[in-house]
Amino acid sequence: MDKILVIHGPNLNLLGNREVNIYGKESLDDINNKLKKSAQRLKVQLEFVQSNHEGEIVDLVGNAKKDFKAIIINPAAYTHTSIAIRDAIAACGVPTVEVHISNIYGREDFRKTSLTAPACAGQVSGFGINSYLLGLEAAVGLIRK
Repeated sequence: MDKILVIHGPNLNLLGNREVNIYGKESLDDINNKLKKSAQRLKVQLEFVQSNHEGEIVDLVGNAKKDFKAIIINPAAYTHTSIAIRDAIAACGVPTVEVHISNIYGREDFRKTSLTAPACAGQVSGFGINSYLLGLEAAVGLIRK
């Protein structure tokens, strides 16, 4: 069974309590549980990681090719700042889908630039937690293409 790595970036462990007017009331566990249900239907296996540490995310992406056919990543704040994560995505050889709960292009100016998206196969943003579900569909499509 194909395996997909799901990486949740900094502060996403605070979902459900953090700025609910932007990110909603659902927790990271809620997102992961919905993804697991979709993964069963799509016949793929998911592994979830949440990290607040840029270097750890770089390592996860860089080592992904050993075990995973695709990556779904929400780099969160690192979207706008991390050339290291961008370079890891570009170098890893694993199709990657970037996801965001909010529409980053409709927010503060500093959030409107994604350094990581150009290294990804595509990006889904602005659909709440459905961004993750759409990202999973896209990742599966990339694997089976």
